[in-house]
Amino acid sequence: MFEHLGGAVIPTGFDVPVEPLRRAAHYTGEPGCIAEARSFAAHFVDQLRTEWCATIGDRAGGEVLLVVSELVTNADRHSNGPYILELEGTDASVTVCVYDSSDALPLRFPKDPERIGRHGLEIVHALAAEVTAERVPVGKRVRALLSFGG
Repeated sequence: MFEHLGGAVIPTGFDVPVEPLRRAAHYTGEPGCIAEARSFAAHFVDQLRTEWCATIGDRAGGEVLLVVSELVTNADRHSNGPYILELEGTDASVTVCVYDSSDALPLRFPKDPERIGRHGLEIVHALAAEVTAERVPVGKRVRALLSFGG
């Protein structure tokens, strides 16, 4: 449907999708899976930019990749089986969910600049607007919501 206004033709419908963009990938834990997950997330962010016309700056896109890296690395190191990365996004936010087979909930250690390692969840909490972890029938789900601007 089109509207004619002062000689200009203006589309009255929207080309931006109304449902969030959703993608999921399954990883075995074999070497290279964390890099594959980052690549999957980078492609997802690019899809949001093109399909949703999302204004996601380089910094925000990098933050999504960093959260994916940290959560997938935790699943890779602390579970005894495969894991699933689920991404859902709009022009306003991205939700990163990682499911793994361990029912042990992740621990967030207090800030300690002298500690070597174990800063992953601290980083995720610093970047995400919301972080949750819960047990599910197959193990656990860790979810981080990243908001853009606003």
